[in-house]
Amino acid sequence: MPRFYCPPPLPLGGSFDLPPDAAHHAARVLRLREGNRVEIFDGLGNECHGVIAELSGKRVVVGEITAGNVNRESPLPVMLAQALSSSEKMDWVIQKATELGVTEIQPLDTERSVARLSAERAEKRLEHWRQVTISACEQCGRNVLPTIHAPLDIMAWLQQMKELPQESSAAKFILLPQGATSLHSQEKPQGQVVLLVGAEGGFTQAESESALHCGFTAIRMGTRVLRTETAAVAGLAALQTLWGDFS
Repeated sequence: MPRFYCPPPLPLGGSFDLPPDAAHHAARVLRLREGNRVEIFDGLGNECHGVIAELSGKRVVVGEITAGNVNRESPLPVMLAQALSSSEKMDWVIQKATELGVTEIQPLDTERSVARLSAERAEKRLEHWRQVTISACEQCGRNVLPTIHAPLDIMAWLQQMKELPQESSAAKFILLPQGATSLHSQEKPQGQVVLLVGAEGGFTQAESESALHCGFTAIRMGTRVLRTETAAVAGLAALQTLWGDFS
């Protein structure tokens, strides 16, 4: 069933006009017709079902709306802290991370990041990445949009991680080819998991040492060196297999 993101609040009954972007996608891309059933969600966890009642020009009206109650979120809250990479790779990682159930994504500017964003470009990329998560949620069935934070310098972000309250139960992992341990040897986290992944050239020694000093555990993903986009997806899939909803 086609799914469309609609900003809250969702209608509780009657009819409802799809937002312009969703209407264009329904009518011009998917070429839906009157009588087709659709789902709409608000990104906050709510979902409704309905039937296309009218298609006219740029307007798409959904009627016969009924509330749904489906939870497709992972029980494991995960923040992916991803070093900025080339635009195509970054889009791909954000898309797949959304499908794999992350709750937060923190882009990081590292010394070896290929991409460099000015304040103006960062704002535009942030909106673009949000659209990537919307499309991914429409495809995979999630009703909750992951939060994408504004890009930060890795050292500033690590300082924030260091200053988390001691009672915080977050488990913090950094993926390093020379990591001394593996995920399956770790105890099941009692709270959020933070997964830190480097850029195309990996982390500098200063960055990795700072992460370890801030309480991160160095994790290796097998004996091979993975590309940044592979490492992120493999790490998230491993987390979901060990402690999330893949098991």
